[in-house]
Amino acid sequence: MYDPTIFENLKVAFENHVYDLDNINHEINITNRVDRMNFSIMARDFAIRFTLVDQQDVTAEIVLEASVEELAAEILEQPDKNPGCSLLLRFYKHVQNVPKQCNEIEQALTDIWELDSKLTQTLSFVYEQGATSYLDIIEVTFDHKINEQHMDDIADFLDYVLETLEVLNDI
Repeated sequence: MYDPTIFENLKVAFENHVYDLDNINHEINITNRVDRMNFSIMARDFAIRFTLVDQQDVTAEIVLEASVEELAAEILEQPDKNPGCSLLLRFYKHVQNVPKQCNEIEQALTDIWELDSKLTQTLSFVYEQGATSYLDIIEVTFDHKINEQHMDDIADFLDYVLETLEVLNDI
C-alpha cells in the first residue's frame, strides 16, 4: 500500500487551505501553482501563488521543498534522521522609493513574523524600461523544517500571509 510522504501530506494540507481561501471564502485569487519532481537532483517542490481579491498589486508565494536526503530518510525509515520539508515564503511587490519602501517592508515583516529567520529583498527592473519602478522579491526563509506535526499551524500561518499581503499593499 502507498504511504504518502511528509511532503505529500503537507502539500495537500496547504492546497486545501489555500483553495478554501479562494473558492469558499473568496479572499484570494490563485494565480499559479507548481508541483514538480526534479529528476536531476531527485527533489520535490510545490509552490502556490495568490493575491488578495481586492488588492492585486502584491503576490504571495508559498514554497514547500523536500530534498532527496529528506525523502530517503523518511522512506527508508532511518532512525537517526528527523525528516521534514523546507518552507519558503515569497512576496512580489513593485516599489518606486527603494530606501524608504524597502525599510518599511523589512520593519513590517519583522513585526508580523517576529523573524528569527532570514529576510531577503532582491530588486530588479527591465533594462530598456528604465528604473522608475523596481520589482522587490521579498523572501522569508524559515530556519526549521516542518512535518505533519505542523499541520494544525497552517491556518494560522495563512492568516499571517494574508495580513502581510494587506500591509505590503499599503506600503
